[in-house]
Amino acid sequence: MAEEMGNDVKLIDPAELSKAMANIAERSQRVVAEFLSRQTADPASVNLDPLNIGNAFMEMTTRLMTDPAKLVEANFNLWQDYMALWQNTALKFMGEVAEPVARPDAADRRFKDEMWEENEIFDFIKQSYLLSARYLHGVVNGVEGLDDHTAQKVDFYTRQFVDAMAPSNFVLTNPEVLRTTVESGGENLLKGLNNLLDDLERGHGKLSIKMTDYDAFKVGENIAVTPGKVVHQNDLMQLVQYTPTTDKVLKAPLLVVPPWINKFYILDLRAKNSYIKWAVDQGHTVFVISWVNPDEKLAAKTFADYMKEGPLAALDAIEKATGERQANVVGYCLGGTLTVCTLAYMAAKGDDRFLSATLFTTMTDFKEPGELGVFIDEEQLQNLEGMMSQSGYLDGRDMAMTFNMLRANDLIWSFVVNNYLLGKDPFPFDLLYWNSDSTRMPAAMHSFYLRKMYQENQLVVPGGITLDGVAIDLSKIKTPIYMLSTREDHIAPWKSTFSLTQNTSGPVKFVLSASGHIAGVVNPPAANKYCYWTNAKKVKNPDTWLNGAKQEDGSWWPDWHAWASKFGGPQVAARQPGEGKLKPLDEAPGSYVKARAV
Repeated sequence: MAEEMGNDVKLIDPAELSKAMANIAERSQRVVAEFLSRQTADPASVNLDPLNIGNAFMEMTTRLMTDPAKLVEANFNLWQDYMALWQNTALKFMGEVAEPVARPDAADRRFKDEMWEENEIFDFIKQSYLLSARYLHGVVNGVEGLDDHTAQKVDFYTRQFVDAMAPSNFVLTNPEVLRTTVESGGENLLKGLNNLLDDLERGHGKLSIKMTDYDAFKVGENIAVTPGKVVHQNDLMQLVQYTPTTDKVLKAPLLVVPPWINKFYILDLRAKNSYIKWAVDQGHTVFVISWVNPDEKLAAKTFADYMKEGPLAALDAIEKATGERQANVVGYCLGGTLTVCTLAYMAAKGDDRFLSATLFTTMTDFKEPGELGVFIDEEQLQNLEGMMSQSGYLDGRDMAMTFNMLRANDLIWSFVVNNYLLGKDPFPFDLLYWNSDSTRMPAAMHSFYLRKMYQENQLVVPGGITLDGVAIDLSKIKTPIYMLSTREDHIAPWKSTFSLTQNTSGPVKFVLSASGHIAGVVNPPAANKYCYWTNAKKVKNPDTWLNGAKQEDGSWWPDWHAWASKFGGPQVAARQPGEGKLKPLDEAPGSYVKARAV
């Protein structure tokens, strides 16, 4: 084993080790003291089960015990699998070739080190873990009589436990970590401990895992750099008008409404993958809403406020800036949900200022919201509302952790291994910088959104939601819509988004992109990646739609531009930001987007 691990062993200088450990001890005491003082100051905030996991697993256990025969069968199958594993391992020790009893998925990067395959001990550890994981998932999935929400919660948190217990997450059972520890004389573990303390200090006692080099990026300098001006602002948003790159532009301006769960510059990371820059280059006069990162002063802001001070205020500002009363609109994720609500509100008011609407990965029917539904039940909502009543908002870190748990191996455990066990610094990566640039949610708005949409699914009920005194009815929407969903979306499952095609009265073009919630949207033509599907037939079932769809190679962006141009009107002279009635307030991307939550 020692030979396989390598012979280049480095010894740490005792004086340096003593100095490092003293520093670690001092920092640890500060972190613990800060955590305890916060808990003492607010004992009501201590909730040992804020996600209401215990009740779900208690019910699962009770149901499981009513049919012990299934548990006996599962245990017997596990015992047989282990017998086969022990036999195969013995054969490998004797130099024989033995087929594995369990294999990781080809995309599972946890076991990429060659020693997981070549070394008998680590191969045994790997397969033992995979068998145990398969056993646990099989047992919880086989329990009958659970309601759908409880079953989904049990399955989700079982996966969280299984992922956390992977042998790759521990020093003594990860061959790469062991080899690095031997070769560095343990420096990796000391560096990893310092990295852990850095993350705890940055999170003020809460673990805030560093996913990228935060110093490598600066908004407005090397990301979000498409030229433009802030031409309007209010409490909730700044409106950015981008500088044209063509002599002529489409007459109708284009308004982009991003989500306020994250910041808008996911659509403007770099020049080569910026949707905003690409749209400008195609001859659109692009305006983008940059939402504020709210604090306790905006606690009472409602979903209706986001509509009035967001897209509706933007329409008024666009008319002043360009002289154009009508515009086209693009809504992304929660920004798309707001856009749909706004369209229904405008339809009830007889307001025709939006010529067309484009929706990226937008949920309106929350009956099957995917794994995000795990976090929505009465107990969790009450706990969340209690937290928000204290601060006036939902902390961006809490929101970020929720989304990271959906892909725990990629967004949590891979960084635990890299940062804490291997003692490495994460690579500079603009997408992960954006992912870590979390935003807060105003208490009133967020409670309404979670209850009325996720929990009660009232948006698809005519009149189920009222905004600014207007009953929202999606069937009143006659605006032409281009819907873009993504096939591997874990935040807005495409089959759930598809239901909007049946709920409005206007023409809807549904397009499905390969990949997920981000990569499927931010897919520039020059990258020549992925593919997308189209189907001109209007069908009720998403599977029927996909079975009859035509696959197209590459990016969907040109397809969208061809569709959107039909509502853009004739070519007119390009408009410079500030030449209308609105004078520039700031350079793009503005100041709101630069306010960090932590």
